[in-house]
Amino acid sequence: MAKRRPSGDGMVRKRDDGRWEGRIVVGHKENGDSIFHYVYAPTQKELSAKLRQEIDSYQGVDLTEDSSMTLGEWLDRWLAEYMAGTVRPGTLQTYRRYADLYIKPTLGDRPLNQITPAEIQKLYAHLKKRGRIRKHKKYGHQLSDSMVHCIHTLLYGAMGAAEQLRLIPRNPVADVTAPKQKPPPKQILNDEQLDTFMAAIQADDIWRDFFYTELTTGLRLGEICGLRWEDFDAEHGVLKIQRTIHVEKGGVLTVGDTKTYAGTRKIVLPASTVQVLCERKNTTLTEWIFSNPLKPELPVNPRTAYSRLKALLKSAGLPSIRFHDLRHTFSTHALSSGVDAKTLSGILGHSRASFTLDTYTHVTGDMQKRASEVVGGFLTELLGEELKPWQNAENGAAAASA
Repeated sequence: MAKRRPSGDGMVRKRDDGRWEGRIVVGHKENGDSIFHYVYAPTQKELSAKLRQEIDSYQGVDLTEDSSMTLGEWLDRWLAEYMAGTVRPGTLQTYRRYADLYIKPTLGDRPLNQITPAEIQKLYAHLKKRGRIRKHKKYGHQLSDSMVHCIHTLLYGAMGAAEQLRLIPRNPVADVTAPKQKPPPKQILNDEQLDTFMAAIQADDIWRDFFYTELTTGLRLGEICGLRWEDFDAEHGVLKIQRTIHVEKGGVLTVGDTKTYAGTRKIVLPASTVQVLCERKNTTLTEWIFSNPLKPELPVNPRTAYSRLKALLKSAGLPSIRFHDLRHTFSTHALSSGVDAKTLSGILGHSRASFTLDTYTHVTGDMQKRASEVVGGFLTELLGEELKPWQNAENGAAAASA
């Protein structure tokens, strides 16, 4: 076996073109041969400074020969060998689309171990300003901050895996500033609009039970489409959420796991929803609680459910909200009615109650105000006359500042 040169061992020479060239060992091939990283500068002094900087950067690093592959090659390998089976099929499909459309056209041919933070930052700025590169050098539409943030998350994961596998010395994406993600605004149906929508679904014999169950559970679209009768415990009024339906390329439906570990859960149903499902079970001949109206052996297609929602909203003269906004409608009304955040997070399948609180701050702010009024009234009743000096002082301060 060839003798291994230590990582960081540098060599310097003057080239025929007058430039100075330095190289350092940054890794080793399987046969023991060294993998070199080359540095160039117009003078020996400048080269020495660059070499010291590079040696510090690669200190303790021992890359493998795969580090010479391009970023495009690594993205394909990472998605196929490391991400497939760990994320939902739809998520994997989205990752591949982002890589093909937004990353590869600009950086796909660059050697993996030469990608710099500056190049990635430039890519983000380009995507925000001009969008992706199309054929014949034409550009697409500008990308939103949220879209660029998603691309950043993808690239961070891919380069982080490359660092762990010793393909690169460090993750360059860690030194890049990505735009903050801006989730789409939440829309909910208020009390009056909810009454109108309920009247609309009551007139729809095919979809009535589906949308009533959604409004009383707040399930994700894929979750409610994936419900089987084995998940429904009529005796105890409990519904088990343990799968989700995905629409693959070409419209093919696949059954997958819930979005997160916390997504697999049991929820206690309102009595009215239990009654709806019991009556439905007595007349069904399929394993799916909500089956395809034309092909009962299949679950309802999420795209079909989404289209039906839009049609119902339009016919009722209601805002054209997303399906996920029905989940927001359920959550907002639940919190406003006194359901605590911890209980609601369990119903929704959130991993943390703090996430539920952060998501619905527009509701919890009003709840805190009402809570303060309740506490104030309670203390007044409890302390009576003793509380009046503080109240008088507050009133006087308010008058003085007016």
